[in-house]
Amino acid sequence: MNLKDEWERLDSETRKWLLENPGCVILPRTMSARIRRDAAGKIACDRHGQIPLSREDLDFIRDQSHGAGSVTAEHRFFDANQP
Repeated sequence: MNLKDEWERLDSETRKWLLENPGCVILPRTMSARIRRDAAGKIACDRHGQIPLSREDLDFIRDQSHGAGSVTAEHRFFDANQP
């Protein structure tokens, strides 16, 4: 899945939630279910019904948040794979 490709298909509540939670790396089941419902293709989720977001998805959400004025404080992302 690529959020950038699915963004326009998502309902406004889902987009708003994503913009207000740009640091969420694994989407809760409720958000995952909404995205899977609205997406054009099949979207994989983990055994808990959650969608893990890629770095590309996180960057896209962060860029959208900044563009929409949703971010009021700087968000820092921790990457456990980086020293």
